[in-house]
Amino acid sequence: MARKTFFSFHYERDAWRAGQVRNCDLLPSDDEFGFVDAVEWESIERQGDAAIRRWIDDQLQYTSVTVVLIGAETALRPWVQHEIQRSWNRGNGVVGVRIHNIKDQKRATDAFGPDPFYQFTLPDGTKLSGICKTYDWETDDGRNNLGKWCEEAVEIRNKFGSTDEVGFVGGGAKSNFVPRMAAAAATAAFTPRAPWCVEDADGGR
Repeated sequence: MARKTFFSFHYERDAWRAGQVRNCDLLPSDDEFGFVDAVEWESIERQGDAAIRRWIDDQLQYTSVTVVLIGAETALRPWVQHEIQRSWNRGNGVVGVRIHNIKDQKRATDAFGPDPFYQFTLPDGTKLSGICKTYDWETDDGRNNLGKWCEEAVEIRNKFGSTDEVGFVGGGAKSNFVPRMAAAAATAAFTPRAPWCVEDADGGR
């Protein structure tokens, strides 16, 4: 049985690449969370930060694993940071999948971005980046391995208790990562499988 999975990603920059992952139909649509129609997102956003947090909590409610789709700027997005922290602290397995090597509609790849997990630590100071695994969608064959990665993430999280919560310490933009490659041109809008579309999506997440 496929796990109910929350997908966390930077809407504005990574819309096309996130859509390619979703459109591989690796999970039944009822098991995918974190994708939202642009009109619905605008409505939520207008209600303020508290409404966005409630939406995230609602999306996470029945999930057991969170897949962070990592692009060039994902680590710096405040709502992605919130989703990572909320996911781990509620007991979700958390795994990173780098999507910068997925070619966009212009057949271009993007820059290698910072590890978003580096910004979080356990109470003993252990970095989440030293616990959560990170894979590359293209070079590690995400189409055939995403399910395995999700199961592995849940197994890893189960080794920790409910008191092993992570705190946000920042540092995602610092230079302890592989140097950035040349960035591709900005991605344009696209129309992936319903119910999500990215037109007019806000860059805050």
